[in-house]
Amino acid sequence: MSLRLPNPPLQAPDAEAGAAAPQKRYGVAIVGNDKIIDWLLPFLESYRDTNSSLPLYLIPYDDNVEMTRRAADLYGATYVAEEPVEIDKLSHELYPGIFNSNRRRLRKLQALALPLDEVAYVDVDVILFRDFTPIFGRLEAGKTEFIVASPSFEYVYNDRRSKYPFLDNVLLFNDGFWVTSNKYLTLSNFIETMKADSEIFHDVRKRGQLFAQPLVNFVTHRRGLKIELLPHVVPGASHESFYKAPGVTFKDGKPLDYEGKEIYFAHWAGATALPARGVFDPAWTEYSKAAWARFKK
Repeated sequence: MSLRLPNPPLQAPDAEAGAAAPQKRYGVAIVGNDKIIDWLLPFLESYRDTNSSLPLYLIPYDDNVEMTRRAADLYGATYVAEEPVEIDKLSHELYPGIFNSNRRRLRKLQALALPLDEVAYVDVDVILFRDFTPIFGRLEAGKTEFIVASPSFEYVYNDRRSKYPFLDNVLLFNDGFWVTSNKYLTLSNFIETMKADSEIFHDVRKRGQLFAQPLVNFVTHRRGLKIELLPHVVPGASHESFYKAPGVTFKDGKPLDYEGKEIYFAHWAGATALPARGVFDPAWTEYSKAAWARFKK
């Protein structure tokens, strides 16, 4: 059985002392399958070490999930068994000539349909270093509606974006991590925006094996969501997460960026091989060893 009851809802971190804060449902969502089990297991081990109090939802990338479902059971994650019919339909409409395995990258959008008040989506080629609890309860209408960790200046749009004023001065971001609420962004918003503006999207989107990232950027920008970087909403947090980040140091086993700010997770975005010699790689290796030992018991 892959479903479990969610953990007790966490309270917003800024609740006044002595006051009964409204209960909110916070959780983390990932996408995985057996093809990337070597990435999935270290992620799950790091989640167990740092964020086990948060409900975790595992969205299947495809039907190749025998080991993935076992891993979900082992780590207490909720395996999301619902078929993402609307998402797959949208992916076929947007990318009709693209091989299925790439179109399925849009399945991360299923995070928006989970029974949560706020969701943190995280790519699975990641390990977590810190408790995510301080990240939740920071959303605010008209001010902070979508939180991202890292900018991505080159892998979102092409030069034709200059034709469209609504794309002026927007924050371009890596979509391997984001936090939002279905009060501000829903799957229906993606469908409606593409019905109205798919021609603009295809005109401006960056090509080159990029599918979800241009789409998530475009929809949030077209709908005018208030997007904020993580360090602007969580005191002491770093925007850094790239696995090749320079100047990283460790304190009590937790990474700090070159300014001494707290790095919440490491992301091997664009990596063509499993971690080996980078600054975060020893931690990934230890999580991998521990996860495989647990998985093979």
